[in-house]
Amino acid sequence: MIKKLIAALVIALPICASAQKFGVVDGESLLPQMPEYTAAENQLSEASKKYEAELTNLREELDKKYADFQQLSQDPDTPQSIKDRRLQELTELDQKVQQFVQTAQQDIQRQQAQLMQPIQEKLLRAINTVGQNNNFTILFPIGVALYTGQEVIDATPLVKAELGL
Repeated sequence: MIKKLIAALVIALPICASAQKFGVVDGESLLPQMPEYTAAENQLSEASKKYEAELTNLREELDKKYADFQQLSQDPDTPQSIKDRRLQELTELDQKVQQFVQTAQQDIQRQQAQLMQPIQEKLLRAINTVGQNNNFTILFPIGVALYTGQEVIDATPLVKAELGL
């Protein structure tokens, strides 16, 4: 009984192994071709420009106040308490600028994740559909494998067609 089972496995294993179909997909090159990706990039670019404009305004204000402080600090008739108060204002404004930069970066990252998630999900659905419709055993991202033989199929054109690109 055990000999029959081993013989069946020895015969079936090469047949199963040869029936497997492996492929690679270059999803990174497909993303920029998707219209949704371009729209998301444009939206992120607009948000980034708004933050940059506000940051420019804040920095100009900081530079102006710093120049005023420099001039004030050189005036021997100005009381030290006024100089200290202006220095504190400068420090607070600098902290506000730094906080603004941090908040802006976090918001841009949040928006990017929010905008890109449905696009990446759409790409993944297309890859899954191509994999199922073409009987692939495994589809790897291109460049992950150290070696790919001639039997590995580049499924990128199939995914591209599935996405309608």
